[in-house]
Amino acid sequence: MSKGPVLVTGSAGFVGYHTARRLLARGETVVGVDNLNAYYDPALKRARLERLQALPGYVHHTLDLADRDGMRALFAEHAPRRIVHLGAQAGIRYSVENPESYVDSNVIGFLTVLEGARAVQAEHLVFASTSSVYGASAALPFSVQQGVAHPLNVYAATKIANEAMAHSYAYIFGIPSTGLRFFTVYGPWGRPDMALFKFTGAILEGRPIDVYGEGVMERDFTYVDDIVDGVVAALDDVPAADPAWRADAPGQATSGVAPWRLLNLGAGRREKLSRYIEVLEQALGRKAILNVLPTQEGEMTRTEADVTETRLALGYDPKTPIDVGVHRFVEWYRGFYDV
Repeated sequence: MSKGPVLVTGSAGFVGYHTARRLLARGETVVGVDNLNAYYDPALKRARLERLQALPGYVHHTLDLADRDGMRALFAEHAPRRIVHLGAQAGIRYSVENPESYVDSNVIGFLTVLEGARAVQAEHLVFASTSSVYGASAALPFSVQQGVAHPLNVYAATKIANEAMAHSYAYIFGIPSTGLRFFTVYGPWGRPDMALFKFTGAILEGRPIDVYGEGVMERDFTYVDDIVDGVVAALDDVPAADPAWRADAPGQATSGVAPWRLLNLGAGRREKLSRYIEVLEQALGRKAILNVLPTQEGEMTRTEADVTETRLALGYDPKTPIDVGVHRFVEWYRGFYDV
């Protein structure tokens, strides 16, 4: 640990909440930022926030990342030495309907974080990217050495922009940056717009579940504790310019001119959506009523992370199979909603 607090943006969000708790548990002071917007039920965000505020070492600011003056004031007040940037407008389908909100939150909001990191000369910026950047590629498993020139939605495009913006700040201002491409994260305190959350509520209420991709969709479902393991390990491992990088044959995931890198965070295996639903049915003790639909606009058909480089860099070792993770989610859901 270094002197000064860790700034966690999106701290009342799903991964942000779990990350903040992990950092607090090891004795860090955490400054959390979240605007508690209504993209999904704010009551769930407030419930996460209440649990964080009950822990020693947590300081909260309700603030929009796109608020330039507010973010400048926050960095001036707390001077965080390390930053975990998880705040973003999430969701793929919503980006088709409301692209402006993604630019505001994910591009302008990320710029305020970069400017804040520059102002305090932060030791390390870790930020969330996404498996969606791989877009139209069918070259599985996805490697961070692949190009990402073919995103299928605005959300993915904003995350590709984040990766490029972080490199430019790492080069010009020397801000060490690590971008983490998350693969379908699930688990307790998850997001209500995600499939597991929606499926669970519908099955318990006897409603049909919408199964897109005609049941053949495959995902690298990654349990939230495994994701947080990778986030914290990345935060503790500050990148440097890669001496093996070649300008005449440039690698995609490191840089020879800047302290910057990209890593995948996934389980390293893909599961059929139909299998995911079977495990959920077992955990709930009920069968789902399936409403099978075509793949939605902007959705990828298959994802799978190549985590070889993440293992080498961080000792990353995702351990949680879906049989275990889905059951843990169901236990939390039943308890939280008193079902």
